[in-house]
Amino acid sequence: MATGSLTIGSRLDACLAQSVADRADLKDVASVVAAIAAAAIDISEVIGRGALGGDLAATGEQNSDGDVQKALDVIAHKRVTEALQGAPVAEVASEEAEGVMHLNPGAPLVVAIDPLDGSSNIGVNMAVGTIFGIRPAVQDPADPIASFTTPGTAQRAAGFVTYGPATALILTLGEGTQVYVLDRDVRAFRLTHASLDVPVSAKEYAINASNARHWDGPIKAFIEDCLAGADGPRDKDFNMRWLGSLVADAQRVLMRGGVFLYPGDGRKGYAQGRLRLLYEAAPIAMLMEQAGAGATDGERRILDIAATGIHERVPLVFGSQEEVACVAKYYGGRNHAATRSPLFGQRGLMRG
Repeated sequence: MATGSLTIGSRLDACLAQSVADRADLKDVASVVAAIAAAAIDISEVIGRGALGGDLAATGEQNSDGDVQKALDVIAHKRVTEALQGAPVAEVASEEAEGVMHLNPGAPLVVAIDPLDGSSNIGVNMAVGTIFGIRPAVQDPADPIASFTTPGTAQRAAGFVTYGPATALILTLGEGTQVYVLDRDVRAFRLTHASLDVPVSAKEYAINASNARHWDGPIKAFIEDCLAGADGPRDKDFNMRWLGSLVADAQRVLMRGGVFLYPGDGRKGYAQGRLRLLYEAAPIAMLMEQAGAGATDGERRILDIAATGIHERVPLVFGSQEEVACVAKYYGGRNHAATRSPLFGQRGLMRG
């Protein structure tokens, strides 16, 4: 999407049409984005009614992760997959489905999607969201998930929707990251930010500190040195933020910088963290990089990683370039973790 041709206040459909006029190869991608946006508007209306629309936090069956689905999980999954049936989408990999869903055989694109991120926030009026990545379909009769085992660099587009005080669509078609906000009066998304530019350095970090005792040495050392503030080796004070919703934390980082960390840890089943590569980490990573930020698993670039299964997990660190690079230095300097400080029992890598 050539950001120079976008006008603030323009509707999403007009912006997508302009993108297709500039690049004809985006025609099918634009159709898929429009379908997801339409589903998001419906989901936003359901969420906006809250308890007036029933108990959206009511529990039911288990999803692909073994987590108990909530009513809103099921609603979001249904709305999104129904919308994608009318788009040029061959297959869908959804958090709410065990295997690949086949929609339109022979269609050129596939979608990896988390229909409802932040399920723990349902019922308490906190932000939740939808995350998606759009990829080219790969025809391989011998490999039923071939379309989803390419690296994240294969994504044609990515985005997420935040259902918060305002409903926002954060989108990239591979040429910058834009923000659209839902205009409820006309049921359409309108452009509010034509090109995000994440600050290179920032003083905020987001991590679930309740898991500190399970972290490995590099993450413990990084957080210790952030907590030391201006008196420590980082020479600046930090604020910690944690919203329990990946999309909300990602939108904050995109808008004002900072770093988000969901590392692997020592708990059973958490060695690779909790976030899914295909429909959480890879789309977020594309959005971050298109906004000048970074995204790694602590050491490797997320977009270079190819999934081996549709629900594969990966540690995730994203945000301001200096902070993401700093985390990588802690991982690269594991041997510096031999001496422990009183707080975590380990001196930070950057402390003399």
